[in-house]
Amino acid sequence: MANAPTYSIIVPVYNRVDEVRDLTESLLAQTNRDFELIVVEDGSTTPCGDVVAAAAARGLDAKYFFKANEGRSIARNYGMERASGRMFVFFDSDCVIPPDYFATLAAAFADGMPDCYGGPDAAHESFSDTQKAINYTMTSFLTTGGIRGGKVRLEKFTPRTFNMGFTREVYERVGGFREMFSEDIDMSTRIRRAGFSIELVRAAYVWHKRRIDLRKFYRQVYVFGMSRITLRLLYPGSLKAVHTLPALAVAWLAVLVLLGIFVSPLCFLPIAVYFAAIFAGALMSTKSVKIAAIAVPAAAIQLSGYGVGFIKAWFTKIVLRRGRDIEEEINIRKGKNERLS
Repeated sequence: MANAPTYSIIVPVYNRVDEVRDLTESLLAQTNRDFELIVVEDGSTTPCGDVVAAAAARGLDAKYFFKANEGRSIARNYGMERASGRMFVFFDSDCVIPPDYFATLAAAFADGMPDCYGGPDAAHESFSDTQKAINYTMTSFLTTGGIRGGKVRLEKFTPRTFNMGFTREVYERVGGFREMFSEDIDMSTRIRRAGFSIELVRAAYVWHKRRIDLRKFYRQVYVFGMSRITLRLLYPGSLKAVHTLPALAVAWLAVLVLLGIFVSPLCFLPIAVYFAAIFAGALMSTKSVKIAAIAVPAAAIQLSGYGVGFIKAWFTKIVLRRGRDIEEEINIRKGKNERLS
């Protein structure tokens, strides 16, 4: 396409007016503006069209679409169908983009654009203490095994849609996102299995706001745990030892608590040592005693939420083979899901 931008940023939105305002402000501040923004409003009751229009009036190449509510994956696919760039870039609406993000990509891709890339996320100094604590637990090797931190890793790097991009060729060959939990892991898996390259660009990070309270955080990680079994059903052999660690931690914690109550209080010592390590790691990372203190219950919630979701889904779907979900997932695996582009 003549005069088409290199990047098409695609953001699905559902009732996130304030977040979209922060996102567009960060895009207006980019030192490299070789991109267009496509915001797809997925049936929101509080639309953000005025926010996008205001950013466009200030010079941002921004397009806004409103559609019926069908889910974030369908919204992303809708955006890709209307994008003109060579590479599709995905941010969540609760992300804020550092001013040199696209300049960083231009430098990283000077010798050629990868088929797919992803980057890490971090906490901005303006975020709440709870958001910063959650960010630490979501990126620490002590809680994730490096799956999300972009540093030491126990499995192959898997881009996530809070900070991910792939070329138009990838989209044309692999298709769009499936409407499912952990749709970005599914998409990354399909991209890799199609023979495309995937690159981690550590310097291209985003500021990710995370959940604003621990209750919502528990629900989020619980769903992550359940969706890992969905992915195992779709891709036999994809489940790695690192994915089972939170479930094993829940079982280990339960055993230690019972032993501590009925055998010896010394059995509580490993639990205390682990959470002391969480506190120390968060303190060194954030330089804040308050954030480090919040990181301890946040880590407990992350491990227990993910672990309980994983165990429940494993027992229901693998052991009992019960419920309609497993049939739907097998149909997806066979390519029969009508929502896959």
